[in-house]
Amino acid sequence: MNLEHVALLVAEPVAMARWYEEHLGMRVVRSGEPPANARFLADDEGKSVLEIYAGTPPLPPYASMDPLVLHVAFAPDDVGATWARLIAAGATAVGEVVVTPGGDQFAMLRDPWGLALQLARRARPLVGARQA
Repeated sequence: MNLEHVALLVAEPVAMARWYEEHLGMRVVRSGEPPANARFLADDEGKSVLEIYAGTPPLPPYASMDPLVLHVAFAPDDVGATWARLIAAGATAVGEVVVTPGGDQFAMLRDPWGLALQLARRARPLVGARQA
C-alpha cells in the first residue's frame, strides 16, 4: 500500500499553495472550492502529495510548535542555497544548516504561515530518492 497524501489544516490554502508552487517547486494537482479551498500539491516527481485546506476546527499553532513535533521535509540538491533562497522569499530560519558526522545535511525553517519546513540531503537516501 502507498501513502496517498498528508493533509494539513491551514489559514490560507490558496496563498500558501502559490508560495509552495513558486518556491518549493510543487504543483497543484487538484483544487477544491470555498470554504475549504483545498489544494493538493504534488512534488516535482509526482510521488508525494500534500493537501492543505481551511476549515472550522481550531487551527494548530504551527508557529509556536517545536519543529521536531511537526515539519514537512523536502530534499533539495543544495540545502544551503535552498535555505538562503527560501529565507529571501519570506521563510524564517530556525537555526543554521547542519552537517552530521555521517554526511547528512539539514536545515529547518518556517514558511510565511509558520509551518515548519525541513531541508534534508542525506548521504544515504531513506528510500529510492534522488540523492547522492
